[in-house]
Amino acid sequence: MDLRIFVEPQQGASYAQQLAVARAAEQGGFDAFFRSDHYLRMGGGDPSPGPTDSWVTLAGLARETSRIRLGTLMTSATFRYPGPLAIAAAQVDEMSGGRLELGLGAGWFEDEHTAYGIPFPPTAERFDRFAEQLEVITGLWTTPVDQTYSHEGRYYPIVDSPALPKPVQRPRPPIIVGGTGQVRTPRLAARYADEFNAPFQHVPDAARLFAGARQACETAGRDPETLRLSVTLVVCCGRDEAEVARRAARIGREVPELRENGLAGTPAEVVEKLAAYGKAGATRVYLQVLDMDDLDHIALLAAEVLPHV
Repeated sequence: MDLRIFVEPQQGASYAQQLAVARAAEQGGFDAFFRSDHYLRMGGGDPSPGPTDSWVTLAGLARETSRIRLGTLMTSATFRYPGPLAIAAAQVDEMSGGRLELGLGAGWFEDEHTAYGIPFPPTAERFDRFAEQLEVITGLWTTPVDQTYSHEGRYYPIVDSPALPKPVQRPRPPIIVGGTGQVRTPRLAARYADEFNAPFQHVPDAARLFAGARQACETAGRDPETLRLSVTLVVCCGRDEAEVARRAARIGREVPELRENGLAGTPAEVVEKLAAYGKAGATRVYLQVLDMDDLDHIALLAAEVLPHV
């Protein structure tokens, strides 16, 4: 099982903090460093120092790390046009030496749109735009170098694009699609994605979503084994109960709630619960680290959890 570190910088984090976490994750042997794509803090608390843009951040990290893979969970389709996003992502892939992965979603947090003047269409339109963005981005990336790309789309019509630059990874960087929708989301994953992610789900719910993604692959004539299955879970690990409680308090959560809804407890407890997700079909887990100043937490996970999965 691959373990990846996932952070939420919109809750209050600078680029320097994200770099420190990414380097700690790389040093610890984790597979990847991922971040969310949001512009507004969720819940109360001090929003300082304000949001950092996911793609500006990833570009910087691409030059300041050497091995760890980099990506988003999930880049919001409402924030960017697919053509410029394809260009930016291809450039970050080149800057990283081919370590980029693109998680793309429809967008959902209305308040951050109104806070920064970003249009927020109704749900059906957001999913339509999301689907068209997946088609455009993959089309631009996979168009041969000596050809142009055109797309007769409802929202993003494209005529004779040179479809450059190309990513380093060929035919393209891995694409991640995820969510809890049981109709359109698995269909889009089956058609476009390399990985399907079930975010913040209990084991039985993750298993049900995985089954839906596999069924969507079969319906589309795709081998379900070619779609990687992953989960995202908040993590709060400690050497003993006191350390677990201290870490939970730092992120404003209760230990029993974290045990129920995430990965909380000693390293042995975390490993045991990860095994349950593995039996449900997950081969990759994104560990949501909410206290980005607690690098000892990442070191503990690297030393006492990572070797056992």
